[in-house]
Amino acid sequence: MPDPTPVALISGASRGIGAAAARCFAAAGYDLLLLARSAADLAALAAELAPLGRRVETLALDLADPAAIGPGLDQLCGRGLTPSVVINNAGMAYTGSLAEMPLEQWQRLMQLNLTAVFQVCQALLPRLRATGGGHIINVSSHAAHHAFPDWGAYCVSKAALGSLGRCLAAEERSHGIRVSTLTLGAVNTPLWESETVHSSFDRRAMLEAERAAEALLYLAQQPATLVVEDLTLMPAAGVF
Repeated sequence: MPDPTPVALISGASRGIGAAAARCFAAAGYDLLLLARSAADLAALAAELAPLGRRVETLALDLADPAAIGPGLDQLCGRGLTPSVVINNAGMAYTGSLAEMPLEQWQRLMQLNLTAVFQVCQALLPRLRATGGGHIINVSSHAAHHAFPDWGAYCVSKAALGSLGRCLAAEERSHGIRVSTLTLGAVNTPLWESETVHSSFDRRAMLEAERAAEALLYLAQQPATLVVEDLTLMPAAGVF
């Protein structure tokens, strides 16, 4: 029997790195389960991918709502596709001092960048275990390893995400589940246009989303007998 078609679940899939990854994985022969807040943007992306002949299932889901994540993933996976690769890409950034950051902004950032990843993994682990394994890839930032003024909450969330990935890998290794982290320098995405981000960086010198997507595919296509635990891509121009 031929090998089953691989399936990639991608969060934050409607734009930026997530949309680039959807295009990259579809071109490589993956069926897709795509999550994002905007149903319209997901529908447009699915229509764009249609000529590639892959199956694409989408769900509008706000990962800032903890109560919606489990039921939403059950609904999406209930359509007949089980992911072999899970890409936790969705997230947000916030610029401002820790001393003055509103608690609600802190909680929202931690929900999106950390807790939602935990919830997505927890909801999908039974399905991955039932199929004999899988690969979870978390998209992180070099901010996990550095302290940048006015980026404190973001740095904390990404450092914690790295620890979550390592702990999850240790617990799930016996179930055939691998966990990788893609650590990125600044990437030219719509994140820089968010209302919670204020910066004057030269976006032309940043990584392109397509390069990040190619790195995600590289990680996903490694044989099941090995795992790249952390792959780092940085702009040649250096740290932003």
